[in-house]
Amino acid sequence: MFQNLQESLMTFDDVFERILKFMYRNPNGNYRLMVGTDSQVHVDRTLFITGIVIQNEGKGAWACIKKTVIPRKMLHLHERISYETSLTEDVVYQFTDAHKNRMIDVVLPHIYKGATFTMEGHLDIGAGKRNKTREFVKEMVARLESIGVEPKIKPEAFVASSYANRFTK
Repeated sequence: MFQNLQESLMTFDDVFERILKFMYRNPNGNYRLMVGTDSQVHVDRTLFITGIVIQNEGKGAWACIKKTVIPRKMLHLHERISYETSLTEDVVYQFTDAHKNRMIDVVLPHIYKGATFTMEGHLDIGAGKRNKTREFVKEMVARLESIGVEPKIKPEAFVASSYANRFTK
């Protein structure tokens, strides 16, 4: 189940309808559908938050999250990053070709006026020398590319590193 500050207990179908409703408000927008996951190890569990954000660049966004709790401390970084990527993939898979086509159909009549639609997978990893996750970048990026979404890493992966992160504390 998904939730945001306005609603709780949303199914994926509810989320998809909210996304379409948001897009229909301005069909000639520049839309980015972004999915990303962050995690936090707590005393007795590891909390994962997967965020879905539909952004009309420069004109607002609609977003929601899905919580996943693993009832143990996941202390191995590779295991946690891999599981974050799996949760992102799980949500991305729910956007079937039929779902994607319905979103593209919103902007298609307006592409000559500049309307766009892209889908991104945000990974809470970075390639910087001081980033502990840099050794996993190639693997996780390849996983997202293999399912047809554009991977983003820090600092561009704000759905994972900022939006979802806010709810992991």
